[in-house]
Amino acid sequence: MTRFPSSFAFLPLLLLLAACASSGAPVARIAEPQIAQAYLPLHARVHLGIDSADGAAVVVAPGIAVTNAHNANLVDPKSVIGKRRDYDLMFFRTPRGAPPATASVTVGSSVIAYGQGGGGGLRIARGVVREITQCQGCTAPAYFIFANDRRREDTAGPGFSGGPVLDTSGRLVGITFGYKDSGKTRLIYAYDMERVRAELSALQKPAN
Repeated sequence: MTRFPSSFAFLPLLLLLAACASSGAPVARIAEPQIAQAYLPLHARVHLGIDSADGAAVVVAPGIAVTNAHNANLVDPKSVIGKRRDYDLMFFRTPRGAPPATASVTVGSSVIAYGQGGGGGLRIARGVVREITQCQGCTAPAYFIFANDRRREDTAGPGFSGGPVLDTSGRLVGITFGYKDSGKTRLIYAYDMERVRAELSALQKPAN
């Protein structure tokens, strides 16, 4: 189970987004060129090779990509730079070197997310930002929540773990990590890019 700060006490109740089932609407390609270059599908055989698991990652710095720490079984361990103790984030090396432009989200703004389906196909999800949450003592937002009608095809779920969330201008605004259903609504949780950058910076900081 992922460990979160005290302000995240409820988050272990979330469903993690790496799974065998499919969600989101099938799409042939990523429409945003910068995201298409930075997007990394993740896939691995699990349960003695009988089943498979899917997730995603995105380049966030030259030669460095981020995904969720619970996607560790989908990434070559030799490429892993490190995981963040209090956040479901893992950074790893990649040959890709062109991170996309980033931006901040605002409550009420529309967002687009990309992930992988159970069969390895690309999926897209859409939603509206409902909440931006700060953690106590943090200088960067902890995470944000975007929502959609869970009965719609284009809502995030299994396979979107670690995938990018974009604003309507195609800029990277977050990294998905979990979801929770509330009645007819699905709440999808994503780390703000300011938080992702802060965690990468902390990981790269030399030990005293």
